[in-house]
Amino acid sequence: MAHHDFTMPVTEQQVRALRVNDTVTLYGTLYGIRDATQIHMFDRGRKTRFDLRGHAVIHTAPNVKRVDASAEHPSGYAPVCIGTTTSDRMERFTRPLMEQCGVRIVIGKGGLREGSLAAFRELGGVYLAIIGGTAALETTWIESIEDVDLDDLNPESLWKFRVKGFGPLLVAMDAAGGSLYSEVKHNAQERRAEALARLGVK
Repeated sequence: MAHHDFTMPVTEQQVRALRVNDTVTLYGTLYGIRDATQIHMFDRGRKTRFDLRGHAVIHTAPNVKRVDASAEHPSGYAPVCIGTTTSDRMERFTRPLMEQCGVRIVIGKGGLREGSLAAFRELGGVYLAIIGGTAALETTWIESIEDVDLDDLNPESLWKFRVKGFGPLLVAMDAAGGSLYSEVKHNAQERRAEALARLGVK
């Protein structure tokens, strides 16, 4: 296990060096994205003016408030609560995010499936896990909402956050084919089989 501090964007080489159970803290830019954002981008052909190459996306539809644009709030939005949503329903977007947009890191909760694991292995990416219920803490890692695109989808817009010390986050799926979720499932199945055997259940 090792810890990595990344100032975004990152290279494929940096991401491929990560392994399951490593931890990562992000600095600089982080993009917020969710279901509707990706449906519009990949199913309906909408484009974003943001350059996502080498960047991280977090599965979120943040609670924000409108404010006067200023140096502190350049987008005219202030963060209220920026929590992470469950990733599984966005499984089918991992590969297009990487192939078409150059995303290297996906952040969410609950994990992704085999298709995403294959994309991480082939293209050079990782999944960083956040524990559910930590939205208040995550919000303290957001310095500001720098910009927003596809804002007609609000709150499922494409958000550009400025972050400082976003983490540590756990590497739960890596580019070498490792998956914490597969390990946990395998270990649970083994323990279940052992328990049933002790009880004489076939």
